[in-house]
Amino acid sequence: MVFAIKEINENPTVLPNITLGFKIYDCCYSEIRALEGTVWLLSRQQDKDSPSSCGIRSRPSAILGALPSKSSLPMARILGIFRYPQISYGSAYPSLSDKTQFPSFFRTVPSDKFQSIAIAQLVKYFDWQWIGILASQNDLGEMGSQALKTAIVSNGRCVAFLETLATNNFRWKIPYLTDVIKKSSANVIVLYSTIEPLIPLLEEITSKGVTGKVWIGTTFWSISSDFSKQEILKTLNGSLGVAVQRGEIARFRDFLYNIHPYKFPNDIFITDFWETAFGCQWSKVNSTKSELGSEIKPCTGTEKVDEIDNSLFDAYSFRFTYSSYVAAHTVGQALQSMFFCNSKEQSLGNVSCENIHNVLPWKLVHYLKSVHFTTTAGHEIYFDENGDIPASYDILNWQLFPNGTSRYYHVGRFDTSSHPEGVIDIDDRAVWWNGDFSEVPRSVCSENCQPGHRKAARRGEPICCFDCIMCSKGEIANRSDATGCLKCPKELWSNDRQDKCIQKLTEVLSYEDPLGAVLAAINCAFGGFTISILCVFIRNQETPIVRANNRELSYILLLALMMCFLCSLLFIGQPTGLTCLLRQPAFGVVFSLAISCILAKTVIVIIAFRATQPGSNLRKWLGTRLPSSVVFGCTLIQILLCSGWMIFSPSFPESNMESGEGTITFQCNDGSVTTFWGMLGYMGLLASVSLIVAFLARNLPDNFNDAKYITFSMLVFASVWLSFIPAYLSTKGRYPVAVEVFAILASTAGMLICIFFPKCYIILLRPDLNNRDKLMESVKVTNKTLRESSLVELRH
Repeated sequence: MVFAIKEINENPTVLPNITLGFKIYDCCYSEIRALEGTVWLLSRQQDKDSPSSCGIRSRPSAILGALPSKSSLPMARILGIFRYPQISYGSAYPSLSDKTQFPSFFRTVPSDKFQSIAIAQLVKYFDWQWIGILASQNDLGEMGSQALKTAIVSNGRCVAFLETLATNNFRWKIPYLTDVIKKSSANVIVLYSTIEPLIPLLEEITSKGVTGKVWIGTTFWSISSDFSKQEILKTLNGSLGVAVQRGEIARFRDFLYNIHPYKFPNDIFITDFWETAFGCQWSKVNSTKSELGSEIKPCTGTEKVDEIDNSLFDAYSFRFTYSSYVAAHTVGQALQSMFFCNSKEQSLGNVSCENIHNVLPWKLVHYLKSVHFTTTAGHEIYFDENGDIPASYDILNWQLFPNGTSRYYHVGRFDTSSHPEGVIDIDDRAVWWNGDFSEVPRSVCSENCQPGHRKAARRGEPICCFDCIMCSKGEIANRSDATGCLKCPKELWSNDRQDKCIQKLTEVLSYEDPLGAVLAAINCAFGGFTISILCVFIRNQETPIVRANNRELSYILLLALMMCFLCSLLFIGQPTGLTCLLRQPAFGVVFSLAISCILAKTVIVIIAFRATQPGSNLRKWLGTRLPSSVVFGCTLIQILLCSGWMIFSPSFPESNMESGEGTITFQCNDGSVTTFWGMLGYMGLLASVSLIVAFLARNLPDNFNDAKYITFSMLVFASVWLSFIPAYLSTKGRYPVAVEVFAILASTAGMLICIFFPKCYIILLRPDLNNRDKLMESVKVTNKTLRESSLVELRH
């Protein structure tokens, strides 16, 4: 401040012919002393030490200070009542921006609310997710830490813990805080506290061997020279700090290096500084050597300031020094505008240029609001409506060297001049991390979820703590830390890693498919067997076994069974419009034809044996065309049903996207599901009637009787198709088609084997049984049995 006022006085363009003076009062970080100093500076009491001619101390034009917020608050309340200008160079308490409470308060350091934003952006820049906060137990620490927590959470990060550290009687809580820090998985700890309680805390942390943490300091201490122990410096190595913007002050270093008690005999601070810096003591008047003490050397005045250790007297890093320099120049610029205003300034609020002998505080406040200048460091200085300058912080990195020396380096900057929320800029290559880290350390509650997984929050824990769950089939997560999975389009499916949608595999029961090839081969084989049996029957058509049960019906049944085997081939292969249109109706019609033939054969058996009874006119009453009528009538009903199906709701080929996982099934849409099940129901009805009729005729003689074989064939048919229904409904993809083909094959083979294999056995292997005598013996035995049965009935 002294240098700034000296610089203003020597500048002919600022306040020409006017000399600024000053009074300095040390408030010693005490609110009471700050109030005492404020009253002392504002009073007009006689000052015996004043060099002024009248001995009456005039009030200063403005008050610069104080440094701590706790001292500035009571000062600002009193000065605000009188609209007395106050410019603080270190108070960052956010509520000081409230012009309702503090109308005449200005400051040349950023409001602390921006510090929380700067630290939150620093956390976001290095992608730290899991943060611990230690705050001092006062208004600045508690409110600032809450603002920091809010800023961190709004950036999608989480706070692992927020603990307070009392500024008085704090040692009892240090073991507890040390244990919290040691057990926490958070590797980044923000120390939102003043320096006093941090020294014993860091000593305890160091003694407990807590390592692997990145400490972030605030403007209350940043990286302070008060940490003198080498062990603490090792703990803090690689830490980051947010500090008030540093600014170069031209020629200030030379001014500092040339200060000497002899040059400033009336400066009460220089002698104390000299004794502290050089470890000596000035001899007082009438003092003796014994009074100085044997261990304290006397100050000679030949000591050189530029030889002082930089850790104690760093003339290269001006921070609060720079802000106090700016504060003094701000007052100078306001006074310049006040005493030498132009016509434009005169029009502002009807304020005219003032006389230097009539400096009213509230008028100076008006001119302070419109101050706008650029410092020698190139920083633009002006106040907003809250009396704050644009926020700007330096990002510092504490670096400890192998030889034991240490220093903090400027590695980045946070600035709000270009954006209201601030922009952070960091040189990653300039940052040195703690020896435990070779690269940017990680601080997470849960590790990142890899692609293919989604985050599932843990109940009762912050959002940064989660479990990684693999996406369901058909869904993907194509980036890390996905909060949800994306469903693949219908034509696509997820790959094995669940991180990419790929084309679904096409599925169809084709001839190239082993299952399709086997079914087709078996059906063709049985079709060949059926043709062979037909040939055997035609070749032996005059034999009694062939003629016994309507050989024409046997031929029609064999042809129907052969078509049943062959129609199943329509179900195999790539569906087309023609195959879809024909396969179900063809299957229904030929099966109905086959079952109608079996029903007709059963009716013929009953007619043949009931007609042999005495006095029976059954054959004459029913006629000889009954079998043909049964076959034609029963088949016609199915033909009409299938024809209506083909006309009004025909089947058509389609691609089924939902049939199976990762597959597209090419299939036939059967159109009307009701008609499909109606067709099957009608076939079941014919089979049931045939089964009942054949069961009633099961005890007739074997050589003539097909009823027993028909009963077995219908039982096989019913078993197959009753099993088909649940199997068909519970399968997807190509398997419903395979189930239907298998049902056709099994039921057709069952009818073929049960009805015709016994006859083939007699024709081919037992020709001795295939003669009229054997058949007539059966008839005689049957007639005798029937007559005996009739006599028994008559006796009863």
